[in-house]
Order: sequence, then structure tokens, then C-alpha cells
Amino acid sequence: MATRWRQSTSPWSSPSPTVARPTGRSGSRVGTASGGVAGGVVGGVIGALDAPPPPPLPPPPPGEKSSLDPTALKVGGGIKPPTRVVNVSPVYPPDAREARVQGVVILEVLIGENGKVERAKVLRSIPMLDQAALDAVGQWEFTPTLLNGEPKKVIMTVTVNFTLQ
Repeated sequence: MATRWRQSTSPWSSPSPTVARPTGRSGSRVGTASGGVAGGVVGGVIGALDAPPPPPLPPPPPGEKSSLDPTALKVGGGIKPPTRVVNVSPVYPPDAREARVQGVVILEVLIGENGKVERAKVLRSIPMLDQAALDAVGQWEFTPTLLNGEPKKVIMTVTVNFTLQ
């Protein structure tokens, strides 16, 4: 059986084989292809079987700790986020203002037993705004987090919004 290729006029389809029309010669069959299966998929792999899905990824280790302080508690579950009592707004960097850069910087913050920010690291970066966010958050203060009546270090995520007026 002869197969001809036809040029498609659609920009989204690729050339597809068309089956030659019967010419009256013996042995030609319309609509069949060698090696195919009735009800098969056009362009499928001959003899391919459905492979089982890959195994699921293992869950993250329980109680995964932050790199800021492995002994600190992470806010969530039974650990409530501390209340911010001192808020310092970030200073918009002049070069970022001139370039009209705006958005959200997300930080992971280690809050000490006294409620002061001890360390912070950037989780979601906007390079021109990161340092301004770190400088502002470093001055924030929170109510100490108590666990069984004792102050504890905690880690929490904070967002710093930069919006041009």
C-alpha cells in the first residue's frame, strides 16, 4: 500500500499520512496500516503498553527545622504567631523607585525569646528591594512566644509589601 504525505494548511498541525485511494489493483486495502490495532491511537507506538505511574515522592521529614535555628519552634499547629508590637516600615530604595520596581519580599524570621528579630533570610526575592525589607524587619519587635509559661524562640514567615503611590 502506498502512503503519500500531504501538506497541511493549518499552522498547528503537522503533516499527516493519508491512505492512498484504491487504484483497482489487487491487494490494496483502504484505511489499513500494517502493525496497527483496531481502535489504536494514530501516531502511537506499536506494541507499547501502558507503563505503571512512577511511585509518589516521599513526604518531607517530620518536624523539618529551619536553617536559621534548628532548636526554634516553627509557627503553626499549636504554636500561634506572636503579635507584632513594633512596626518599622521599609525605606523604598531610590533606585528601585526610579526603576518603578514593586512587589512582595517574603522573609523567614527568627524571633528570640525576648521578642526581637535575631535573624532573617529571604525566601522570595526582589533583588532591588531585599535589603530594605531585611533592614525594616530587623527592627520589628513581637510579644514573646510562651510554651508552658516559658519564652521560646520561634520561626515565622513575614511579607513586606512595596507599592509605588
